[in-house]
Amino acid sequence: MNAPAEGSSLPISWPGVGEPCFLDTSALYSAFDRAQTRGADAVAAWERLVRSDAALLTSNYVVLELTTLLQRRLGFEAVTAFQDFVLPWVEVAWVDAGLHDGALAVVLAAQRRSLSLVDAVSFGLMRSRRVRHAFTLDGHFAEQGFICLPG
Repeated sequence: MNAPAEGSSLPISWPGVGEPCFLDTSALYSAFDRAQTRGADAVAAWERLVRSDAALLTSNYVVLELTTLLQRRLGFEAVTAFQDFVLPWVEVAWVDAGLHDGALAVVLAAQRRSLSLVDAVSFGLMRSRRVRHAFTLDGHFAEQGFICLPG
């Protein structure tokens, strides 16, 4: 049985075997940088997610964003670990012009400084692939109706 989400009595829904889960920069980065406030939560959720045999999905925009953060903040060892130990198990969806343009229109229409193009692309990709779960610490995913792990 799934553990209740913090502050909630309802269990968190985890993806089943083969069910897709989108990987977002926020949780991936926190799993690498354990000094982050929710680093331990991210690591525990990552370990459970990997054991679940869910189909892991991200975009090339997330890969770019995360690689930049890891390189600048944690160094090349973290980038190498991401490349060698995470990416081989992940499907990286390459953003095409249509997805990019649609996401940019969402960002411009929302006029929210905190909503990034990477997030809007992620939402569009998740909807187009019917992905319900996201490994993320970013509250925008919950606002968009996705199930957020670690919760």
